[in-house]
Amino acid sequence: MELKLLNAEGQASSNVAAADTVFGRDYNEALIHQVVVAYAANARSGNRAQKDREQVHHTTKKPWRQKGTGRARAGMSSSPLWRGGGRIFPNSPDENFTHKVNKKMYRAGLCSILSQLAREERLVVIEELSIEAPKTKLLSQKLAGMGLESVLIITDNIEENLLLASRNLPNVLVVEPRHADPMSLVFYKKILVTKAALAKIEELLA
Repeated sequence: MELKLLNAEGQASSNVAAADTVFGRDYNEALIHQVVVAYAANARSGNRAQKDREQVHHTTKKPWRQKGTGRARAGMSSSPLWRGGGRIFPNSPDENFTHKVNKKMYRAGLCSILSQLAREERLVVIEELSIEAPKTKLLSQKLAGMGLESVLIITDNIEENLLLASRNLPNVLVVEPRHADPMSLVFYKKILVTKAALAKIEELLA
């Protein structure tokens, strides 16, 4: 498998060989869906909470007499049928949303995503990516020169200038190979990988 290689200025220079075990996998939509959903679910904190009819603030006084009013009988204003009443099955703050995905499936899912990105030419390799100063304008101009707007940058060693310059760009994220998650790989339109980071990805997933 060969991927397009850009030089430091962002111009296409040649191709670079990539492992077929990582970038030459078949597209497995079901596996990718499972991995992405599991990653999103495992990121949930599960700290939401609702009150049942015992916990809501209310009076225990009967709203009106049982008979003779023409209205339905009511015992307390904490009834789940009433506005401001308690929930019948409230969400608890310790609710568990985690999905189990074993390591083999997770790695296979990432390989399937990377392979599809390579086929769609959304994944590009660059010799190295660095800027002279921690200025957002410099990085923005460099990416604009390459025709990149929404991009995930995977670099083997995150330089401080690059990290600081990217923080104010809403559609740019800089990560190391071990932090390249399936959600980010699917979300960003382009994936820019340094040549050194490409070797690390192959080492992690092969």
